[in-house]
Amino acid sequence: MSASHDHGSGHGGHSHGEENLSDRQLIFAVVINVLLTLAQIVGGLVSGSLALIADALHNFSDAASLGLAWFARKIGRRPADKLMTFGYAQGEVVAALINLTTLLIIGFYLLIEAINRFADPQPIEGWTVIGVAGIALVIDLVTALIVYRGAHDSINMKAAFLHNVSDAMASVGVIAAGVLILLYDLYVADLIITVVIAGYVIWQGLSLMPRTVRLLMGAVPDEVEFDRIVRTLEKQDGVDGVHHVHIWNLGEHHCALEAHLTPSSPSLHVFEELKQSIREMLLEKFGIAHATLEACLASECDDQLLPKHPLQDGSR
Repeated sequence: MSASHDHGSGHGGHSHGEENLSDRQLIFAVVINVLLTLAQIVGGLVSGSLALIADALHNFSDAASLGLAWFARKIGRRPADKLMTFGYAQGEVVAALINLTTLLIIGFYLLIEAINRFADPQPIEGWTVIGVAGIALVIDLVTALIVYRGAHDSINMKAAFLHNVSDAMASVGVIAAGVLILLYDLYVADLIITVVIAGYVIWQGLSLMPRTVRLLMGAVPDEVEFDRIVRTLEKQDGVDGVHHVHIWNLGEHHCALEAHLTPSSPSLHVFEELKQSIREMLLEKFGIAHATLEACLASECDDQLLPKHPLQDGSR
């Protein structure tokens, strides 16, 4: 009996967050962040504030993260081709990994800076710093609101959003620390607020990182239960056995399955009908739109065991 494959259509398409966030809005967010970076550099040079120039570089990383998110989303829409037969949707997950990695680097850099500043306190450069930080905060909040609209269903946009949130918090920290130092000479406020911001940035980065890495490694999606799918396949009329099951992600929102089935009937026509009904069931119950189902005789499948599940061996 010949094996049959259903490769479906390309998985370019639009990601879930795109109805809420257009490319034009995303490009606008990149432009205002680049303009803010330039304004902060000028403000830093005029006031002699190294802190403002450092914040400008942090803000430039926001613009870069948004630009990368936009580029990845554009690439992710491309349909499947001979080079990427499953499509380009994984591009958004790669962008998320890059953005989360830089977010963690920024978080640890802020921690080191806080320790250095505590060891060697620097005088505040006056109200210029607070004024520019206030402008930065407004732009960061506007950008965060724009990006938030697309962050619900895209790990790529969520990583870019976290960049903006971390920058907005940094601006709040600069303003709060600046006011406390000017009014009360409370220099430790700068250290405490910087450590809090760094801790938040690192925590957010680490919380999203495992899911991003799992997506890139082709893990079974969080919302899909491997054992339940296998049991459902085994219960289908016309199926005597299920072997060699693989489930993985195509990008963030598409899921694929491959399985070898031992059919009850030797008829190729009956098996084709069985495959069609199973594909419809997989799409309806588990949201799996891409299923490759092959027929194999029981004797052929004996040595093709199901992959070990971490929750098997009686621990479920």
